[in-house]
Amino acid sequence: MKISNILVNHMTEPVGFDLSGLRIEFEVSTTKNTKLQKKLEIFNGTEIVFNSDWENYNNNFFTPKLTLQPKTKYDFTISLKGSDEDDITTGMSFFETGKMDEPFVAKWIGNNNLAIQNTLLKRSININKTIKKARIYMSGLGVYELSINNNKIGDELLAPGVTAYDKLIQTQTYNVTDALVSGENQLQISLGDGWYKGNFGFDGGKDNIYGNQQRAILELNLTYTDGSKDLIITDENWLTTSGSITKSAIYYGEDLDDTIIPDNWEKVTVLDYPTNLLQDRLSLPLKVHEYLPAKELIHTPKDEQVIDFQQNHAGLIEFYNQEPKGTKITLQVGEILQAGNFYNKNLREARATFTYVSDGENKWVRPHFTYFGYRFVKVTGNTKPLSLKNFRAAVVYSDMPMAGEIKTNNNEVNQLFSNVTWSQKSNFFDVPTDCPQRDERLGWTGDADIFSSTSTFNMNVYAFFKKYAKDMAIEQAQNDGRLSLFAPAMGSKDGGAAIWGDAATIIPWNMYEKYNDDVILKQNYSSMKAWVDWIQRNTHAADKDLWTGTFQFGDWLSLDGENPAMPTGKTDEDFIASIYYYYSTWIVAQSAKVLGKSDDYNTYSALSSKIKHGIFKEYITENGRVAIDTQTAYALALYFNIVPDNLKKHVVNDLVKRLKKDHNHLQTGFVGTPFLCQVLSDNGQHKLATQLFLNEDYPSWLYAVKLGATTTWERWNSVLADGSMNPEGMNSLNHYSLGAIKEWAYRFILGINHQDNGYQTVAVEPKFDYRLKHVSGHYISSYGKLTIKYDLETNPEHLITFDIDIPYGQTVELSLPNIGTAGITLDNKKVLDHQILLTNGQHNISYIPSHDYIGRYNSESLISQIIPDSELFTKLQQETSALNMFADKENVTKFGSLSISEANKILPFIQISADELTKINNILNQTPLLSERKQ
Repeated sequence: MKISNILVNHMTEPVGFDLSGLRIEFEVSTTKNTKLQKKLEIFNGTEIVFNSDWENYNNNFFTPKLTLQPKTKYDFTISLKGSDEDDITTGMSFFETGKMDEPFVAKWIGNNNLAIQNTLLKRSININKTIKKARIYMSGLGVYELSINNNKIGDELLAPGVTAYDKLIQTQTYNVTDALVSGENQLQISLGDGWYKGNFGFDGGKDNIYGNQQRAILELNLTYTDGSKDLIITDENWLTTSGSITKSAIYYGEDLDDTIIPDNWEKVTVLDYPTNLLQDRLSLPLKVHEYLPAKELIHTPKDEQVIDFQQNHAGLIEFYNQEPKGTKITLQVGEILQAGNFYNKNLREARATFTYVSDGENKWVRPHFTYFGYRFVKVTGNTKPLSLKNFRAAVVYSDMPMAGEIKTNNNEVNQLFSNVTWSQKSNFFDVPTDCPQRDERLGWTGDADIFSSTSTFNMNVYAFFKKYAKDMAIEQAQNDGRLSLFAPAMGSKDGGAAIWGDAATIIPWNMYEKYNDDVILKQNYSSMKAWVDWIQRNTHAADKDLWTGTFQFGDWLSLDGENPAMPTGKTDEDFIASIYYYYSTWIVAQSAKVLGKSDDYNTYSALSSKIKHGIFKEYITENGRVAIDTQTAYALALYFNIVPDNLKKHVVNDLVKRLKKDHNHLQTGFVGTPFLCQVLSDNGQHKLATQLFLNEDYPSWLYAVKLGATTTWERWNSVLADGSMNPEGMNSLNHYSLGAIKEWAYRFILGINHQDNGYQTVAVEPKFDYRLKHVSGHYISSYGKLTIKYDLETNPEHLITFDIDIPYGQTVELSLPNIGTAGITLDNKKVLDHQILLTNGQHNISYIPSHDYIGRYNSESLISQIIPDSELFTKLQQETSALNMFADKENVTKFGSLSISEANKILPFIQISADELTKINNILNQTPLLSERKQ
């Protein structure tokens, strides 16, 4: 038995974070399925400050009620014991508080020259005692790096992260005990403009959004072994000058001149800025999580030198400098080549360039106060031949562990899943940005809303979204409950749209549901209510049961709109808004129930029922016909249960008809896409959902993969079929929203369809399809790694094998499809039950299904699919000579998108009798696909 993966507030050994709502989770590894007892002890030094005593293990977490003290390290032990009282297993970890509510003694300091691009601040201190403990509590605006004795402290980048700095400035805590030496030490802070002061936002951006002067504040707390203490603070005793970064900004990139030796140090200016906005951090640190090697050096038709890392991502460029002193190297970034040449026009006004002037030293070089979204780097100015080994891509994202992944027998599907994960990495950059490359990179609320549930499968995102939820609440507080379109709002006054505004309720609720931690609801409950109340006050609907008459994005970037210049789509905007009004109200009611607010629960439950009834009355007939004939309208009506169960079949049938009119291809935008395949699979149409998922032509998910995408795109056709960039001005090749399809894959392909209590109970219900015969994957919750693997048609009897490995403390409710009367073999034992309860350990299942999973042609198979199967085509020609025309490839090109039945109806020169058509369809239904026969 072993205890591992100990988390404090969903983080590993957090230091200096806001630790309100303390929660400690742990994973148990054991091969035994035995009842355990658990105990938590928390220590402040040698003193026990919390002891849970032994209690029955009925979950894997503790929520100790403990009054935390500022600037204090708490060690703790988790103990487990079984029936043998002497057999006790212990795991240990710690957390450390920041300043909490303790006010800063230090003052903000800076340089009087507001135009300085890189303010340096330094102070020398002498230490002549043995240090027991040294901590620095600090922040800097816009962004900063701290060094002691010329060594950077910590591995965090772009601290203190992005917030609405006029309302919240986060402080960081650094353990510098080992960084200080006996004698003289030099503390130095280097500052850049960052989001605070640098150019940022739409239409060329704005300068000085939150302030016009770089500044920092720091307290160094020293505790010596003799018990004495010292406090070093930012004050008039520090010196300042400008550094070697001559310009930097998030969009701009950075100009670094290492021939500049900082001199002319002068006294700092003590600044009269308040310190009451400083709070312990919520932001997870931005870190380099991996390095990508340079894969190819391309000499383009325009005679450019371009390095290809073969993976779109967000982060920094690093190179090993060997250039003579004074040489200026320029690195520009892009996501794609065009006609084989470097291309960066989709970055719009973002310069996104790193220039470096060499000091002649051989060393690794990188920018400090910016980041890039890129795959390709164009290099100019070098005097020596480029070598791939001297370049690497530092992949940067917020410090979140990976949680899940899926693999199938389809390599293109696997690439799609990889693309979704890479776009999440690239855009979970302190806030959930909408793209990492162009002049935007804003925390768009709607994009985060629709992807938030999917994101939980890929990574542990609770702490990340807890911080973002705080950002949203700050913006709402300034606007009477209305949520801005992005958070932080960066000075923008726009907001109040459905989906985008509903992030105020949906994101906290999704995090609660996935992680079973109500702290985020407590943090944001008043803001969640405020959003619903704002809608109710601002809707133009007379009885307030619909949301009408305000600006909406509709089904953003959908393909069914009549006006291509208006990407809001064909689905009625008030219908979409009203459904989300209902859903947000329902969430507030459920959150009130969780938090024990019974009056609010009654109020908002009644309101949500009223809104739901209003939607049904306005948009759906009594027999279940939806007034709006779009894929998105049907998907929303089904997903949000606007129609009662007895009418769902009617709506599903109409959705299937709508899809058939659309040639079984997507027409949905940001709103409908996350739900379309889910409602199909949930309502008996998994085969159709899988067809949509596996389509390879435009519009489809695999269309991008076929064109070489390594991240998900913003548009269905961000790149056109000929490889040229879509000329639309808003076009990113690294945007996670359409990647929401991966939730469908986790739920219905892998089978993790539902969970309760933070994955303490998991309903595993995969839906099998002949096109995805070999599937494996996992999800890592706080209980541990749940692993699933299955293979279809493993021998002539069509045997299915299904393997599942379950961590201790987790219960799986397993339901497998099409189990025959013979039942299943579970761990070498016969079981007749169709629903099975499984606990920890590895379980092996096999059974012969009631029907096989072999793909066959059918009456709807397209002519273009049939003709390449020469054996089948010969059989069909024997039934009728009318098909002989399709021996001509030109006719297949013209009419290949039709089935034989459709061609017979609409093409006058094809005349197949009813009897012949019946025989043709019988042959189709009995013939395995060519791909199946080749296996």
